[in-house]
Amino acid sequence: MQTTTNSRKAAIKAVILLAFIVTAFLVVRFTPVKEYLRAETLSRLFEVAGFWAPVAYIVIYAAGICLFVPGTLLTALGAAIFGPYLGFLYVWPGAVIGSSLAFLIGRYLGRDFAASLIGDKLKKYDDAIERNGFATVLYLRLVYFPFTPLSFGMGLTKVRFRDYLAGTGLGIIVGVFIFTFFIGTVKEVWANGRWEELLSWKIFFSLGLFVFSFFIPKIVEKFKISMGMQAGRAGDQSGSPRPRN
Repeated sequence: MQTTTNSRKAAIKAVILLAFIVTAFLVVRFTPVKEYLRAETLSRLFEVAGFWAPVAYIVIYAAGICLFVPGTLLTALGAAIFGPYLGFLYVWPGAVIGSSLAFLIGRYLGRDFAASLIGDKLKKYDDAIERNGFATVLYLRLVYFPFTPLSFGMGLTKVRFRDYLAGTGLGIIVGVFIFTFFIGTVKEVWANGRWEELLSWKIFFSLGLFVFSFFIPKIVEKFKISMGMQAGRAGDQSGSPRPRN
């Protein structure tokens, strides 16, 4: 009886999660909300907010992640409005908070139902994610796995929240800095109208970082393969019999 009741509650929460995701998608894409996701509109809003503008942006970023607004769009808006350096300082916490909220929503509404669907074959992977939560999340963030789906999806697994938080916070630093520095620098040159600065070191440096960011997944993948091979050799050596004197 208790099992049936728990299963029913898990199914109801899963339906609520699905309804939330569908509603979020529809609201952002088919209502006037999308009109506010423009640099000009947000700039006017932040001028009114004054001292609290960074806090307002972080709140908007976090809410946007939960509503499936593309993280690249939110990051680009922050870089364009606040510049390459302050943009990074505001984008990073907004992304971490937003991804954490998405994780907690997925965990509360979907974890029980997901656990009920996991059989013996999948349970070992779920347990492995729990044991290696930080490394798993860090790797997926470094290879640019879709940001919001990963945030909700990790909530359905057994990964500990502290491991998820640390893996996300560390894993997105490089990507966030590169993207905000590139967009913010180009926006500054565009706004100032000093086209000669297009040949400055900042532009070339930001462009180089931006191009380099596309190779990060490959670099991480090769590093992972290399580490796996080294671990395999170490295991073979430790398991080989020692020669007798």
